[in-house]
Amino acid sequence: MILVGVDVGGTFTDLVLAEPEAGRTAIHKVSSTPEDPSVGVVEGILGLCRLADVAPGDVAHVLHGTTIATNAALQHRGAECGMITTRGYRDVLHIGRHQRPQHYSIQQRIPWQETPLVKRRHRHVVTERLVPPRGDVLVPLAEEEVREAARGLRGAGIASIAVCFLFSYLNPAHERRAREIVLEEHPDAFVTLSSEIAPQFREFERFTTAAMNAFVGPEVRGYVRRLEGRMRDAGLRADLHIMASNGGVATAQGVAERPVATMLSGPAAGVLGGTWAGALSGREDLITLDIGGTSADIGIVTGGRFAEATARDTWIAGFPLLTPMIDIHTIGAGGGSVARVDAGGAFRVGPQSAGAVPGPAGYGRGGARPTVTDANIVLGRLDPGNFLGGAMTLDAAASARVIGELAAELRLSPEEAALGVLTIVNANMANAIRGRTVQKGIDPRGYALVAFGGAGPLHAADVARGLGVREVLVPPHPGITSAMGLLTTDLKYDAVRTLFQSSGALDPARIASDFAAMEDEIAAQFALDGVDPAAARYERAGDLRYAGQGYELRVPFGAGPVDEALVAAGLERFHAQHRAEYGHSFPASPVEIVNLRVTGLGPRPKLDRPAPRRGGSLAEATLRRAPAVFAGPDNKPVRAETAFLARDRLPVGEPIPGPAIVLQTDSTTVVPPGCTLTAEPGGNLLIAL
Repeated sequence: MILVGVDVGGTFTDLVLAEPEAGRTAIHKVSSTPEDPSVGVVEGILGLCRLADVAPGDVAHVLHGTTIATNAALQHRGAECGMITTRGYRDVLHIGRHQRPQHYSIQQRIPWQETPLVKRRHRHVVTERLVPPRGDVLVPLAEEEVREAARGLRGAGIASIAVCFLFSYLNPAHERRAREIVLEEHPDAFVTLSSEIAPQFREFERFTTAAMNAFVGPEVRGYVRRLEGRMRDAGLRADLHIMASNGGVATAQGVAERPVATMLSGPAAGVLGGTWAGALSGREDLITLDIGGTSADIGIVTGGRFAEATARDTWIAGFPLLTPMIDIHTIGAGGGSVARVDAGGAFRVGPQSAGAVPGPAGYGRGGARPTVTDANIVLGRLDPGNFLGGAMTLDAAASARVIGELAAELRLSPEEAALGVLTIVNANMANAIRGRTVQKGIDPRGYALVAFGGAGPLHAADVARGLGVREVLVPPHPGITSAMGLLTTDLKYDAVRTLFQSSGALDPARIASDFAAMEDEIAAQFALDGVDPAAARYERAGDLRYAGQGYELRVPFGAGPVDEALVAAGLERFHAQHRAEYGHSFPASPVEIVNLRVTGLGPRPKLDRPAPRRGGSLAEATLRRAPAVFAGPDNKPVRAETAFLARDRLPVGEPIPGPAIVLQTDSTTVVPPGCTLTAEPGGNLLIAL
């Protein structure tokens, strides 16, 4: 069975082909096509098939990570959409909550007010009311008002509509009937129900999540359809699955209906790929650092399990979203990040990026601004004649010119300016990692840093030094690790129900009923996907908090019959988790179970561990020796004779002292002075600091 993983980045589209039964893997990179990523995806798959001598029709599965939804949200380039909501709640999307994103700033942006997902004139209200705790109907749905709202939105040219009623998470009947009426009046509309997208309490976040689904939905649906069409036209009969933010994959049809689930599609695949790479070295406590052309994505893996974002932490483009996501932090730091002196005279790097076109000056595509990549070229850390395995020649003179212009503005030498660029961008990444570790009670010194993405291995050792981390792991194919991560996961669906029960008055029968209903809901989706019911696995969890707290902690519930003992064990886990997270717990205080959750996992074919490496000798691996520039004890540039090594010829298990630079097709690894490099049998490079 032949599997293909495709991850679309801002600069390059990364591809990997795997045939687990034959134990072979092939990789490929092509330039992304921002105007329509599906063009680059299909061209890349066909090119990969040619490299691997595989007929396109023999590919069984294509797994895809995409940034379509994320980019639409970040650039506010979504559909003009409308909303139908409960009378009196037209402005929930605008008002939000009493907290402001930045409590003490008088100049802050409020995204949901400055760039609303649904303009006020397109928010229509109708008469209806459901009431807690069961969602009983207090006021029936005024169906004619829904019909009038649908006609009004159709007349205004609105083709994407979110239906968001108060307390619909307890009873979706009114929203479902409203959808039927909207489609009767507006058959071509893309309709989103808040009770299907985020069936849980918190009206502002639920309404916003539904609105975001409506906002990005038409573009994602159009992209998926174009991609499926191009694949068919190219002779690809493979079944298409797309990476979701929760760390699993979903069918193309499922993504077309719930595109908000793909908000962190590409970065999520990176965390999975980093976890897979960590397992090759027997490491389960990991910091994943994925540095591409535009951004750096940071994930935390503890005990082999990635962290999931809480309702408090799940924000995209400044909007709070209630959708399951891997806890990933993204900053504007990548190979294309632009270095500049700002209006106040400060030396800054990023978040602005040169992107794929024109890209860094060193790419020779007309770039005229100094970037991180140009700094690496000037410092001799990238080989102009051996970039992308020789497929691309870098313009070192152009890099020297733009870094020289920056240096003149800073009154530094070109090497000092280039080293300053790297110092700033590395410090930005180290600070971001501290925010996800130290500030959350995690000591990063006990973790290994897994570096990937085209630029990750270039910067990892310096970032690790800034954190006190002692080990850096570089996966076998760092530049396409996110694409490889796509081949390591299962079909994954999440279901959630709001419960609101206190530890003093728990109803295990109700909890058991809700868990069973959610498992049945996911099982029905698995049946549509052709998953063997006997192979499906289900994991239970709850969102718990102490009475009076504003947010919850996600706590796993064990398998087996749902009875008082199982629920009590969940409460004990909550106390322990609260103590680990915040340093204290209150075992005598009442605990609320706010939401119940079920995650369903449907097994899929996966990437195997690579065959053990045999390697060569250090003499065979040494391509040349040349000077490269590193930071000295006083942070001044120091030229050092550096070994340029071919990764595929490195001796296995033999420590190699730095400085060294390891070249391969999809990335370059920098081993600074004072570090030691070892090629491991499992395929990783281990840099010991």
